Amino acid sequence: MYVDSHCHLAFPELSAKLATILADMRAADVGGALCICTAMEEFEQVHALAMAHHNLWASVGVHPDTEGMTEPDVDTLCAWAARPRVIAIGETGLDYFRLEGRTIADMEWQRERFRVHIRAGLRTDLPLVIHTRQASEDTLAVLRHEGGGTSRGVFHCFTESMEVARAALDLGFHLSFSGILTFKTAAELREVARFVPLERCLIETDSPYLAPVPHRGKTNTPAWVPHVARLIAELKGLAPEAVADATRENFEQLFRVKVPESV
Repeated sequence: MYVDSHCHLAFPELSAKLATILADMRAADVGGALCICTAMEEFEQVHALAMAHHNLWASVGVHPDTEGMTEPDVDTLCAWAARPRVIAIGETGLDYFRLEGRTIADMEWQRERFRVHIRAGLRTDLPLVIHTRQASEDTLAVLRHEGGGTSRGVFHCFTESMEVARAALDLGFHLSFSGILTFKTAAELREVARFVPLERCLIETDSPYLAPVPHRGKTNTPAWVPHVARLIAELKGLAPEAVADATRENFEQLFRVKVPESV
């Protein structure tokens, strides 16, 4: 049984067809999914999904690239994280892809937001869901400084270098691979996936984005996460079922939940 460790089922293109998505997950042997929160304004909808379905869970946090919406504070994140079926803080991290004329120094607001999430993760003892894009050096530096080696979590949709992978593993984090791994242009990333120990791997869709081959260009869905597992299996010389079982167990251990045997 597979688990999608990162998806956005509250986004309109997916929430409108949730019943079909859940049925497709059952047909594809995808036993559960973590629904990711990207803004405080989105949390109630994300949490409602987790409360309504025994194989869905929720996170609480604000995406690093979100602007013009409610800024989180540690107390609020911790209070909302205490709700049932909230199992992670994030997604959080740093994203310098859209500077739009700003400098790295100008992005201190992102770094401070990241620190707030790390502090909430430490207080609640919940894992962090890390997003990093063109900001890996600062992401690791802030984690080292704020986390003090005790933060835990996952670098989601990992697309960074082998050096960054080693650093994330050294900090005790898991790495999650998405449909990007199946793209023709992802040869270097496949080498990283080959290197990362299976016991530190997760799989995800980041749906509705990044549909894997052979569905590239379509609206992604958690039902397609097995494509990622099959490629990891190929890279590591394992059966797909072994990767499915290992990544499910990794998910359960990291997020301290039990994926239901029947969905």
